[in-house]
Amino acid sequence: MTIKKVVVIGAGTMGSGIAGQVANAGVEVWLLDLPSDGERVNALAERGLERLRETGGLMCKDYEKQIHLGNTRDDFHQLADCDWVAEAVVERLEIKKTLYKQIDAVCSDRTLLSSNTSSIPIKLLVEDMPIGFRKRFAITHFFNPVRFMPLLELVRGEDTVQEVMDEFEHFCDQELGKGVISCLDTPGFLGNRVGCFAIQAALQAADEMGLSPVQADAIFGRPMGVPKTGVFGLYDLIGIDLMSDVAQSLVNTLPETDAFNVEAPRLPLMVKMIANGQTGNKQGQGFYRTVDGERHVIDLKTGEYSRAERLDLPLALKAEKEGVMHLLNDDSIYGQFAWRVLSRTLSYAASLIPDVGNSPLGVDDAMKLGYNWVKGPFALLDEIGSDYFISRLQKEGHQVPPFLMQASGFSFYRVDADNLQVRVFDDGWQTICRPEGVLRFNEKRQTLTPQNSTEVASWFNLDGIALVEFHSKANALDSDSMAILSDAIDHVEAQGLRGLIIHNDAQHFSCGVNLQAVRGFFLTEDMDGLDAFLAHFQNTVHRMSQADFPVVCAPVGMSLGGGFEVVLHSKEVICHANSTMGLVESGVGVIPGGGGCKETLYRWHQKLGSADISEAPWKAFMNLGYGRTCSSPILAKQYAMLRSNDRVLNNRDRLLPAAIAAIESGAGQRAFERPDLALPGEEVFHSMLRRLENAYTEGKLTPHNVVVATELARIVTGGDVAAGTLFNEQDLYDAERTAFVKLVSTEATRARINSMLDTGTVVQN
Repeated sequence: MTIKKVVVIGAGTMGSGIAGQVANAGVEVWLLDLPSDGERVNALAERGLERLRETGGLMCKDYEKQIHLGNTRDDFHQLADCDWVAEAVVERLEIKKTLYKQIDAVCSDRTLLSSNTSSIPIKLLVEDMPIGFRKRFAITHFFNPVRFMPLLELVRGEDTVQEVMDEFEHFCDQELGKGVISCLDTPGFLGNRVGCFAIQAALQAADEMGLSPVQADAIFGRPMGVPKTGVFGLYDLIGIDLMSDVAQSLVNTLPETDAFNVEAPRLPLMVKMIANGQTGNKQGQGFYRTVDGERHVIDLKTGEYSRAERLDLPLALKAEKEGVMHLLNDDSIYGQFAWRVLSRTLSYAASLIPDVGNSPLGVDDAMKLGYNWVKGPFALLDEIGSDYFISRLQKEGHQVPPFLMQASGFSFYRVDADNLQVRVFDDGWQTICRPEGVLRFNEKRQTLTPQNSTEVASWFNLDGIALVEFHSKANALDSDSMAILSDAIDHVEAQGLRGLIIHNDAQHFSCGVNLQAVRGFFLTEDMDGLDAFLAHFQNTVHRMSQADFPVVCAPVGMSLGGGFEVVLHSKEVICHANSTMGLVESGVGVIPGGGGCKETLYRWHQKLGSADISEAPWKAFMNLGYGRTCSSPILAKQYAMLRSNDRVLNNRDRLLPAAIAAIESGAGQRAFERPDLALPGEEVFHSMLRRLENAYTEGKLTPHNVVVATELARIVTGGDVAAGTLFNEQDLYDAERTAFVKLVSTEATRARINSMLDTGTVVQN
């Protein structure tokens, strides 16, 4: 069957998020909740849609047209011809059971049925329902926020037929863009079972060891390969009350002997915080709060807030760059904290095998897709070394889980005959097989040897295709990054490779040029070196745009600044639907210097096709001056950041196969045509300057904002030249470099860059 109409019942955070993602897939969806008194009978569903708007759950406003709002009294008949009913009401068994009987009375015998629950066994959910209902029922457990978290845990009941499971897997994977993991019907399934344990273990360890939230989050964050929110920041993000309820729901369903119960209790302070309404970001204060632009943190003993200091922890930076062993080998309080959290979490994950399944792959996938861990627990164990881990556990008198003992002297993953394999519970090896059309480069990379590599980038020969991967912190670009990209282009030309792909599996494609490298140039007053770096950057991306072979960029996450300039010069872009794109250089006092200004101007000329030579420069000026970013490729196309033929996929794991197919077909691949442009010159240039002066007078721009925007205006109009003066592509490249170097030579730009690097904020000068 093909799912063309969906009904979501329950317009809370999860229900509205599911409806939003269905709409993002271009599928009609009805969002229903209980009727309200008064004129606004659909008030609860309306609030669900408003929540989507507030949280960015829709890729663009146009997708709201796919969402119909209603209530379970007046609009229940919509279930009669729908293809899928997704229940997301409150986690109370009797309420769900009553609703299921109402659903069964209205739905056709072909409608797919599911619940978003993670705390009620599927057997209990459907025990009173007829066999026809049970055959079509499954649990589809999404993670919040639904648009951005790729994990979908799919759980079948004893009577669920395979065709139903196949349809759910196909639709959620290929249409909703989810990484679908089939789970056994065990408490918390996989993601929450391990993820909540890790969070609670870090919470308890910080409290008992006397670490502040700032100190704990500095370690239980990127140094451990988990999101930078850490544990206390994550509690604030999710909601201290909600996260506490999730932990309690697991306690209610797990055996008394389960190790989770040791880590589950709320901190004494948390009880008071919840009572006081200090429940996190949604209330403006939790473990952290912002006061007059400053971040404050709570004292876990006294409950008082004070300014959060910015920690300087070389240990954390080294671990983030080189691995968790730098934490575990450290004798300080930070190393002890890291060992306590990791030893308990990884042991717990190992103890779940085989009860939650025979393979550790599902657990690792769940933590990467549902909690944004860089590596899952078993991949972390391979990094640490099973023998080291087991030995240290035994020295401290801890029990070693049986599955972990099986890995003594071995590992959980290995490469065999160019295949990545995983160790399963019976001590055998299984080749990792993904669904057709799915390929993760972080797995494929393990079977390859780089053709050339530095600390920040590598390129690989992927079956006759050159693949460039950036892998610095935030994938920031420097001269070594561009050297690897240039070398890959050289080898494609020299060796007759089939094409070039730029892609990685990191959280972000590239957050821009490395500002530390820029600071290095101005600290040594090496402006010639800076100009040479920019020239090489421009030359490299220009070669991509003019290559006589296919060039595909497959970005995920953020592509900003210099990272987006790489995307802009790719002959074809196949991007993830949640990609964020934009040229943000003006914020730190510079302008796009790697062809971004030039390309923005050309893109607007092509999009507008106007005889008015001033229209495209004005559009480009507004894009660049405001540092506009687009939170979805749909919006990026509206702002001429992507072309109409650039493609968008909802599932990021399908990007690389699509890029490979694009290289192999070469369809639509052609070198950029960049004819000379007639620019509007002095009249429009000075009109832009007057606009800047007015904005400054009104207090909307700082003095240096005006300086930066003036350089942008000069580039896109041609400056003080006669209207209609022709500029070629190289003229625009040169103008960018000149402006970039000029701005970096100013004290105001240097102050902005220093502020960003040293404090994480930009000084407003």
